[in-house]
Amino acid sequence: MNILSNEKLIRRNAKIGSYTSLVAFGLMLVGMYFSFQLTDPKVVRANEQYTWLMAGSLFVGFILFQIGTYFMNRYNRRPRPDQALDAALKGLTKDYTLYHYLTPVSHLLVGPAGVWIIETFYQRGNISYENGRWRQKGGGIMLQYMKIFGQEGLGRPDLEIKADLENVTKLLKGHFGEELIPVNAALIFIDDRANINGEGAPYPTLKPKEIKEHLRKHAKANPFSPAQAKRVVAVLPTESIS
Repeated sequence: MNILSNEKLIRRNAKIGSYTSLVAFGLMLVGMYFSFQLTDPKVVRANEQYTWLMAGSLFVGFILFQIGTYFMNRYNRRPRPDQALDAALKGLTKDYTLYHYLTPVSHLLVGPAGVWIIETFYQRGNISYENGRWRQKGGGIMLQYMKIFGQEGLGRPDLEIKADLENVTKLLKGHFGEELIPVNAALIFIDDRANINGEGAPYPTLKPKEIKEHLRKHAKANPFSPAQAKRVVAVLPTESIS
């Protein structure tokens, strides 16, 4: 398998995550300091501006913390999503090419199984598809705490996939016109502590160890010829960005 990656973007976003998180932590400490000052009524009367300083520091700190968490989860934690996919797909033939952060989507795979958008998620707990939506449950008190302060919620994977499908389809149409090139999508939960029940989901909802076998079965049932794969690869980036 050929792997092409935008290492420059990964390093840049990792720094954004680290620096933003540090600034957020500092601002929240400042906010806490002023909150302690406000426990003294005399200080409150003499320094009403403390209220605004406390509120402003905590508010800005919380916003920056959320931004930092977004970048940290994607570019700083180990294994990163790209690293987890590299390991999960190791062993695929050279007919496959895996792109990280080089196309309109974060992870794109092209090969005998066709064109695949791979959406990665790090959330853990019980992941299931119910009433038209993916849901995250369980995980205990610690997980509930992390969902507020250290981990993004699952959100709407269906909307993310819809947007990614539109972007990749638009890219391919720009090169191949109205020729139909099917684009597939899969959700991969890279944390070993995630329990997956994707029954009834419109897209495969898998753990890393399951994706390679899924691709092989799909390639047998819906073969994508080497010629087709080469044509798609020819219009995509040809090398990594370091």
